[in-house]
Amino acid sequence: MRVFSIPMRTRFRGVTRRDGALVRGPAGWGEFSPFADYGPAECARWLAAAREAAYEGWPEPVRDRIPVNVTIPAVDPERAFAMTKESGCRTAKVKVAERGQGDADDMARVEAVRDAIGPDGRVRVDVNGRWDVDHAARMIRALDRWELEYVEQPCSTLEELARVRRRVDVPVAADESIRRAEDPLKVRAAEAADVAVLKVQPLGGVAAALRVAEACGLPVVVSSAVETSVGLA
Repeated sequence: MRVFSIPMRTRFRGVTRRDGALVRGPAGWGEFSPFADYGPAECARWLAAAREAAYEGWPEPVRDRIPVNVTIPAVDPERAFAMTKESGCRTAKVKVAERGQGDADDMARVEAVRDAIGPDGRVRVDVNGRWDVDHAARMIRALDRWELEYVEQPCSTLEELARVRRRVDVPVAADESIRRAEDPLKVRAAEAADVAVLKVQPLGGVAAALRVAEACGLPVVVSSAVETSVGLA
């Protein structure tokens, strides 16, 4: 086992370092890097993902390449524009609702990303559950002038997500309501989302994430949990 502590180049949702451990087994390397605010049950799923990668391996791949998006943290518009351009990606996920910032900051950042990616690119926003229902409905309509593909986790609860979904035309994606839930499939029963965002480590590994993808009955976007290159691989 190798312990690591890596400084982040850019502050990301309050995180300035990524701490964790790398585990080596017969199938390769696994990464265990839960966030500091995660409890024992959530950390157990991250450990299961690390053990799967190191000791069990994964199913055979079904494709040899996949499209990726660039994630734009809560930076100023000029840096958001440059990061989008430099990435070469045709899809961008933009972080909004950063503590200490306001709606105007979010709108300026999304506008800059749309300008950088052009009219044919895709722009998503990620709220991490920080809006209430009224604020979410208002901001989603405002941000949709830049043609959003979807809005990720605008509110924290399934009930709130369902209410927002009924009030806006932009598709709603669920992230925390899946990866931090005791039952990740409740999102479908609650009619709370149009898209499921699945993160492999928090769900317990590739096999577990595939089971959720099959059972939830929603279009799936696979995302990362700010892992190192080992976890992403």
